[in-house]
Amino acid sequence: MTNLIAIANQFCPKQTVIDVQPLGNGLINDTFLVTTADSRFVLQRINRQVFPEPALISANLQVLSQHLAQQKNPRLQLPDIISSIDKQLNFQDSHGDFWRAQSFIADTDSLETLRSLADAEQVGFALAHFHKLFSNLNPALLHDTLPGFHIPPGYLQQYEQVRAQTSLSDAFCAEFIYNFAVYADGLEQGKHAGSLPLRAIHGDPKLNNFLFAKASSQIVSLIDLDTVKPGLVHYDIGDCLRSCCHQEATDEFDLDIAAAILSSYLAEAGDFFSAADYQYLYPAIRLIPFELGLRFYSDYLAGNRYFKVTQPLQNLQRASSQFRLCADIMAKEAQLKALLGQLR
Repeated sequence: MTNLIAIANQFCPKQTVIDVQPLGNGLINDTFLVTTADSRFVLQRINRQVFPEPALISANLQVLSQHLAQQKNPRLQLPDIISSIDKQLNFQDSHGDFWRAQSFIADTDSLETLRSLADAEQVGFALAHFHKLFSNLNPALLHDTLPGFHIPPGYLQQYEQVRAQTSLSDAFCAEFIYNFAVYADGLEQGKHAGSLPLRAIHGDPKLNNFLFAKASSQIVSLIDLDTVKPGLVHYDIGDCLRSCCHQEATDEFDLDIAAAILSSYLAEAGDFFSAADYQYLYPAIRLIPFELGLRFYSDYLAGNRYFKVTQPLQNLQRASSQFRLCADIMAKEAQLKALLGQLR
């Protein structure tokens, strides 16, 4: 704790740090809530194995903040960047670890499960509003902080390399990957054909990255912006639905929640969402659980180097769960396509 307090002091030299406690349950970075006599802020250690150039994350946040300041009546706020005592966006400690600090958005809740369909509608609106706010931002202004992220064909290549170097295997996962691989490049084909343009995306819009105001239950912020990059909004939409519609007890996909999110998203998306964008919605919904399952399984085969685990088989269990969810989505293809047709 002494070391954490010393690091926190690098971002608040004129205040006394009272407490530093873990915050959230992220699988990549280490996040803490710092309490001082006057305020609270978020302190985060960037995982250099995942993000080799932490400065690019802060640079992206600056671009987003500057663009957001120019928008009229935005319904979302982003955390403010807190500079170090040396007026730097990051602090590097004696071990070579990079740290950053951001403002803490108070009086909000981060949810692990939806409480109601009204929550689901809020999620759909907030994600679309985020995309809409930055739809006129030149994506070339953003750095790719995680090269290869959300490029499923690349994950397949990595999987094949890892599989060839290990004796570990799971029959269910291996067979599912083999059968699904034909769909893996669906969105990338749309991108290369010019049907799907690059836009500013969040990269990781799972449910607990949306902050709900305690007083109104409306979403006021979308946090964890490390993975913001030029990309396809379909990866965001698919990942959001994967997170919110996954009934973990059964690994089923909840169509009612999907309808609430999608109807709210598409109502807010407006003109920036094209006819071609609609055509790729079902492939995106089907693809993202596979992509995440593939990443979990590859990490299990590689010795759990990427995602945090509490026991050796956890990434295998995570992978199996995502593949079963993907299978349920495919079983509900007709229902999902009918829903998308109605919403369009």
